[in-house]
Amino acid sequence: MKFVIKTSKQHTMDSPEAEASTHSESREDTAPSTSNTSGQGEDGPKPKKASYKRATGKPANAKAKKRKKARVSRPAQLGYTVHQGEDMLLVISSSTSQYDGSAWTPPKKGSKKKKLAKVKLKANQIKKKTVRAKPKPANNAVAKEKENTDLFMLQNTTDHRWGQSLPEEVLISIFQTVVVQDGAVPFLCRVGRVCRLWNAAASSPVLWRKVTVGHCWIAPGKTQLPKTEKNIKDTCNWLAQNRFSQLRDFSLCHWTKNVTYAVEVVSQFCPQLHSLKLSYCTGLTATAFHSLGRHSRSLQSIDLQYSEFQVEGLLEYLENNGIQIKQILFTHGLKNDRLLTAITKGNCPNLELLEVNTKLDSKGCELPICIQALQMACPKLKTFRMLNVRPLHKMMRNAADSTLGFPLLEELCIATTSYSFMTDKDLWDILFGSTRLRVLDLRGCSRITPFGLATLPCLELECLFWGQYFNSNVTLSSPKKGLHMVTQKWSRTLQQLDIANQLFTEEDLEIAMSHLAQVTEADTLRSLNLSGTRITAPALRPVIGQMTALSYLNLSSCRYLPRGMKRIYRGQEDIRLLLDKLE
Repeated sequence: MKFVIKTSKQHTMDSPEAEASTHSESREDTAPSTSNTSGQGEDGPKPKKASYKRATGKPANAKAKKRKKARVSRPAQLGYTVHQGEDMLLVISSSTSQYDGSAWTPPKKGSKKKKLAKVKLKANQIKKKTVRAKPKPANNAVAKEKENTDLFMLQNTTDHRWGQSLPEEVLISIFQTVVVQDGAVPFLCRVGRVCRLWNAAASSPVLWRKVTVGHCWIAPGKTQLPKTEKNIKDTCNWLAQNRFSQLRDFSLCHWTKNVTYAVEVVSQFCPQLHSLKLSYCTGLTATAFHSLGRHSRSLQSIDLQYSEFQVEGLLEYLENNGIQIKQILFTHGLKNDRLLTAITKGNCPNLELLEVNTKLDSKGCELPICIQALQMACPKLKTFRMLNVRPLHKMMRNAADSTLGFPLLEELCIATTSYSFMTDKDLWDILFGSTRLRVLDLRGCSRITPFGLATLPCLELECLFWGQYFNSNVTLSSPKKGLHMVTQKWSRTLQQLDIANQLFTEEDLEIAMSHLAQVTEADTLRSLNLSGTRITAPALRPVIGQMTALSYLNLSSCRYLPRGMKRIYRGQEDIRLLLDKLE
């Protein structure tokens, strides 16, 4: 495909026809003029067109009239199409398009003749305007051009030496810093085109261990031409064979076609594949899971959130290779919920992370789950998340109760934006054996009480998220008491505390904050969210003065505080200014 970038004037004057016309004008300028008003004779050579018009008997000013009509003629159509890519403008020649009916249509017949006529017309006009102009000396232009040429050659010999003299190991180290921050694609693809040294450094397999590929070729939902689809497959195949020899983490985002092909190619040529993530992708078939089972013996993490895939293929994969899987993440759905049933049957005994989520605007996201079966099937579970999904507990029939629970569990998240049925008993059934718990997210669980939290076996909780968001029942609830039991139990280990919109009384909040301020040997609190609570200035003063590491404080919508203090404070300096106001 031919790529050309020109303006309309450059396209006209740079064409071969324009060159021929200007060359003919230089010859005509040296010949004697045939006009009667110039005061010269008519002995010189006459053009054929002029003699033909005299033979037909037309008036002498007919040529001038035709030139005036030619000025209002339609301009010739451009021979290229400007297409905006990801980070550049592609000017694509229309004459090389290989697809009928596409946006890149070739110029119509006759446009070349119109363009040629326009070129000749402009050339004649320039001739009339410049016939009487005095010629300028060309010595200055030649000298200036020679000076620019010498300067350009000097710059070429000195500008890029620093890039060519750097050791390849130093370039790889620099590229590694950028790859960790921005990813391998498209950074490595771009710097590999700078020079041979940069290409060699960017080709190092060490830099291609974690790759995320988005919709680089075409926006999602758009149809792909056959040649574009072939280029996509060829690129995936080339990258897998030449760059992905040490690939560990591979992600595809917003792919609606060729998903199965990409997964198959990666699984065949990447023996060290550790993690596979598909985000907002469609069209993953059972063939891809079969290829993963045959080739990817090191695969441990499968993330299929917000993606459409063939559930039967994944179920078969878990039955045959579930023992090697340690992380599974998927989105709640009628078909996808069968995965949770397969997990509770023991197909993934080494599972350490399980996450089931759904969108915030989803309704009726109730998921039946048997906690006892999950505890026996996944004893190594460390992270259990159910985001915006309301679990419905089921009891096991004709089976002994689990006496271990989740002994290795470190994070439990049952957050929701709607009403939750979680009670103190349900929470105890999950965490009765979780002594290593560090993170507890109960946002939206309005039925959980401070007494239920205080009886949990975990003694070193670091993050407690207990705020009530988007819950209409918050305003109808009666004032609560007992928050001081929570802060007293975990005052030395809490790093983040969120009790937004919890209707505790002013006295209870003051006692709870005093427990946090009394801990002098441990200054661990980093974030405190009191938005929508009944916190007062006297209750807030001691905890801010004692917790010097506090860097986030949310006091928005606190009606018992002065109006100027109801905002979010970020940074230790901002919080110190608030402390000065309180004193």
